Amino acid sequence: MCGFGGYLGSIRDGKPLLERMTAAIGHRGPDEHGIFTTPGAGLGHVRLSIVGLSDGQQPMSDSSGELTIAFNGEIFNYVELRDELRAKGRRLRTSSDTEVILHLYKEMGEECLSLLNGDFAFAIWDARRHRMVLARDRMGVRPLFHTMKGGTFYFASEVKALLEIPGLSAEIDPIALDQIFTLWAPIAPRTPFRGIHELEPGPLMVAHQSGITTRPYWQLDYPDRDQRSAYTNENQAAEELRALLTEATRIRMRADVPVGAYLSGGLDSSIISALAAGMTSQGLRTFSVTFDTAEHDESAFQEAMAAALGTEHRAVACRAGDIARDFPDVVRFTEKPIIRTAPAPLYKLSDLVRETGLKVVLTGEGADEVFAGYDIFKEARVRRFCGRQPGSRVRPHLFRKLYPYLPGLQQQSAEYVAAFFGAGDVALDDPLFSHRPRFKGTAATKMFFSADLRAELKGYDAAEELVGRLPTAFGRWHPLHQAQYLESRFLLPGYILSSQGDRMAMAHGIEGRFPFLDHRLVEFAAKLPPEMKLKGLVEKHILREATKDLLPPAIGKRTKQPYRAPDSHSFSGAGELDYVRSAMGEEAIAAGGLFNAKAVTKLYEKCQSRPASGFRDNAAFVGVLSTQLWLQTFTGNSLRKAEAA
Repeated sequence: MCGFGGYLGSIRDGKPLLERMTAAIGHRGPDEHGIFTTPGAGLGHVRLSIVGLSDGQQPMSDSSGELTIAFNGEIFNYVELRDELRAKGRRLRTSSDTEVILHLYKEMGEECLSLLNGDFAFAIWDARRHRMVLARDRMGVRPLFHTMKGGTFYFASEVKALLEIPGLSAEIDPIALDQIFTLWAPIAPRTPFRGIHELEPGPLMVAHQSGITTRPYWQLDYPDRDQRSAYTNENQAAEELRALLTEATRIRMRADVPVGAYLSGGLDSSIISALAAGMTSQGLRTFSVTFDTAEHDESAFQEAMAAALGTEHRAVACRAGDIARDFPDVVRFTEKPIIRTAPAPLYKLSDLVRETGLKVVLTGEGADEVFAGYDIFKEARVRRFCGRQPGSRVRPHLFRKLYPYLPGLQQQSAEYVAAFFGAGDVALDDPLFSHRPRFKGTAATKMFFSADLRAELKGYDAAEELVGRLPTAFGRWHPLHQAQYLESRFLLPGYILSSQGDRMAMAHGIEGRFPFLDHRLVEFAAKLPPEMKLKGLVEKHILREATKDLLPPAIGKRTKQPYRAPDSHSFSGAGELDYVRSAMGEEAIAAGGLFNAKAVTKLYEKCQSRPASGFRDNAAFVGVLSTQLWLQTFTGNSLRKAEAA
């Protein structure tokens, strides 16, 4: 795990620029740094040494000097690939996975990407062809951003590095902001920074003097809904799943440093921890975060699982005020406005891991997307059921079974529950059927947008743009697979793996590894019949069956409880810090120009007088505050229009 930056084009003082770019992302690679320059191109790298500790320095060139790579991430099957290369007579000088990529590229060119099993982003300077080749992993675990300035192509692991380019300043993209306040994250390649783009998951980009070309080397796909599945025997499917997951975990235990695991107390992280514990002779170290609030805390399950596995377990408490204290740093590292505080406790958790001396942790992210674990999948099934008989008073009661951790919902009437979840309100053939209630509920936060911002957006609809980005085959898929695609292709890389994943871990120099996102496992799960994943209203059925011997019954049969953290409540009482009052003040909001100052003032006063109970107010409060912090952090002034005022 590392960070890098670079350029293609003629510039002055390339080395000093690369020094500044790498310094800006030094948290990603606190162990070493390196610079490579040649006429018309340059690469800079900061290293978190995990594999090939003594000989994996970057940027790394091949023996001919024709190829030079800057690489972020891990190639987990590098051992097997290295053995194959040596069997063909190739001589490798290092023990690193980085050199494996160079040799494969020299042998196969761009097609080598099909062999790589890993979480990665890299740039290869191909001197013979005078081009820069960039790629990002299939599921979007590792980030990569790019921009053009003065005819030169620049790229980096984080936007912070690009902001070191002379003459490039941060300006918020209003379309991206609208997408965040509707979809939770921008639709790549768009970012919150106007003119700065993100390389989408699974692409190959080639930059040369005559232009830039991009094409996918891998795409998430599902079978047609009327296509007979190759998996008809559930026991056999469970056996294959177990074998794939075991192998995915095994190769992610590869490192020249100890590997730990996050343990949330839920099914997914418990499975990964159980598999990993059996693969180490030194004992597994596990880590978790706890809360003072009962509705968010899962410490009892965390402690039970740690005791069952015999791990060396440590937890960090996220108390009142902690989220508020860390939130400015969270926004600085995630580099985008966010509508939830959930990244903040994970920022605190990665700090705990770093304090113990570890650099690598396994996590359970990805299981909910791959095996249909989220409530939204069950909710969509119930909504379709209700939509077929919209007048039924019985069917809406099923929604209560989906959310036992929301006590307020249990008190409501059938009519209220049906209306709340939009039962019967959305056409059954709507491509966004599964997600319309979420998008509608989130978009309600845009009532706080200013008149100027609304005028600039000109009626733009983020959800409809999302529809336009769906693949041609989408309409032929089963409704569950459509919902899974929306989560896996957009929210997973756009929010879960970035704001809650890579950025919070790498803020403290910690590499997260995700066995459930092994592309072989993803492809296998996509081919499974929907009823094996969501059986009735039991989520991740096949995963439970495949791993039921690994976990105590209290964990293995536990209903999904999504990871959440206190939202607006985090910034009142003990969390009411000076910066919150300043950023949310009427003068600051008005000068920023993005939000309605009087409406935000009322929201702020409401949330300070009592904790916000509704999703809209919580999301709006956090969204407005994080946007104000984003402006302050990246534009140098929280008041977007201060100079003009």
